Amino acid sequence: MARAIPPAGDSNGNSSQAAASESSGKEVELLRVLVSRKGTQVDAQWAIHPQLKQDLLPQEWQEVTDLMAKVTGIVGAQFSQVLMRADSEPPSNA
Repeated sequence: MARAIPPAGDSNGNSSQAAASESSGKEVELLRVLVSRKGTQVDAQWAIHPQLKQDLLPQEWQEVTDLMAKVTGIVGAQFSQVLMRADSEPPSNA
């Protein structure tokens, strides 16, 4: 998660104001990757904050889309491999 933190005070070095600004910052979810499992099928999806999407140029949006397709592919494949290994291991009697 990213934090939206206002600018840190004035240029006179007022550190208490900067600390107060930082502690009152709110969290904003900019990007989410969700991997879910239904039986043996693994599905990976991603979402981006609507304002961030609006702020991107068409070329930037295409770059984000391409990169996130790769990310969800990698995450989904890794998740699937871990599940396959876990399902193939016999239960232990620990």
